[in-house]
Amino acid sequence: GRASMEAAAAAVRRRAVSPARTRTAEDPPPKPAGDEKPDAKHASAESLPAQASSFADVFAQVIGPLLLMVTTPIFCLVAAYATNEASATISEVVADAFEHGVLELSKKIFFSTLPTLRAAVLLFVFNFLALLVYHWPGVVKYGPLSENGARPDYVDNGIAHCVLCTFMFIGGSELGLGWYRLDVLYEHFPGTIGCLNIFGLAFCLLLYVKGLRSPSGPDAGTSGHGFIFDYYWGTELYPRLFGVDVKKFVNCRFSMTYWQLAGISFAAASYYKHGRVDPGVLLCAISQYLYLVKFYIWEIGYMRSIDIIIDRAGFYETWGCLVWVPSVYTLHTRAAVGIPSGLGWVGATFIFVIGLAGVGLNFWADHQRQMFRESEGKMKVWGKKAEFIEATYTAKNAETNKMETHKSLLLASGWWGLARHLQYSFELTAAWSWGLLGGGTHSLLPLFYPAFLTVLLVHRASRDQEKCLAKYGDDYKKYMQLVPYKIIPYLY
Repeated sequence: GRASMEAAAAAVRRRAVSPARTRTAEDPPPKPAGDEKPDAKHASAESLPAQASSFADVFAQVIGPLLLMVTTPIFCLVAAYATNEASATISEVVADAFEHGVLELSKKIFFSTLPTLRAAVLLFVFNFLALLVYHWPGVVKYGPLSENGARPDYVDNGIAHCVLCTFMFIGGSELGLGWYRLDVLYEHFPGTIGCLNIFGLAFCLLLYVKGLRSPSGPDAGTSGHGFIFDYYWGTELYPRLFGVDVKKFVNCRFSMTYWQLAGISFAAASYYKHGRVDPGVLLCAISQYLYLVKFYIWEIGYMRSIDIIIDRAGFYETWGCLVWVPSVYTLHTRAAVGIPSGLGWVGATFIFVIGLAGVGLNFWADHQRQMFRESEGKMKVWGKKAEFIEATYTAKNAETNKMETHKSLLLASGWWGLARHLQYSFELTAAWSWGLLGGGTHSLLPLFYPAFLTVLLVHRASRDQEKCLAKYGDDYKKYMQLVPYKIIPYLY
């Protein structure tokens, strides 16, 4: 199933790309990433050129990326068809294939997900307004120091974006100016995915060329594994276009916002279609909305996470946020529009409270670590002096081109003393509650997202361990001895 996408993609990366020693020092940057004047032919150490000398190399550099780049766009189109044109079940799609043939079904999926003018206009307005809010004033904060000495800068205005985009979306609906119905994202979803799919593939090609010809910083260039892998993985770590950070805008300001507002729109679509409020859909939308409010409060923390500091802006990262997130992360709520959740208020509220506890604990854990970093370890955690490991690493100074020693503090108190990624267990608690609220008690399709996320986060914890061992060496081994569990205390 497609829930193994992250594991398969990571296996491709692990074989074809050497572990990056990404830097996380908190010193003020010597120079913003956008001011670097790199050699466009320079490839960072996160990608070591090598010839495909075995089948494993060929799979990692060509076959694996091709499989993912072919199957995932198709899956997104099938999912859009299944939830908006069929009855929100995979079994009906399969039955259709047996009854009328795969070719006939393929035609149905193709024509139902063709880009439409209304979907294109919707996306244009959506992103235009998000681009205006992108320049909202705020405090400038910095990401980690990269391997080649660049440190990206970001304006911390995520909450302003979240609030303003919500008000603009609701204000333009029948609840405000009446320009569209609140279920507009559901009504135009197949055409939207069609537009995003084509745009995403073309945009990744643009980023591929930009990373080779006109990169925004020194962490750019070919991996040495050929066009297919470079297109899949990307040729630049921190691309910027006209002053806009591509990762921040695509990952946060588009994909997360679409997910957040889609919950509202799909809950409205459920009400319009069935003439009553579905407790499961409504509480699922509220829980996801609150989770994403938490995300925007913590947005700068995300810009320092493995998604941003390791993964380059290629098909895997950028197409994934442009198409996979709107398609898969909204799947459970969307499926419940076609087939109601079947939950009453008591059962739905019980699941909602458990999921909301996961959202709250996830925020608490992230906030705890963020405050620890900003205080440089000079704080108490749960009433006691923070315990941590001081880890050292080396990074290139972008101005002198010489290697320098830096340090990071690895928190081993509070939630971070119980497991190195305990926040993932809280996030999975929320995700599985959304799947159940979306109808997962009687259908498998709404459970696809939480199953996918489980695979993704378990493997991400392993990726983070590999990265930190390469970066910190023995210091991280000491940290692992102090905090031996990855995600679940005493189990894993």
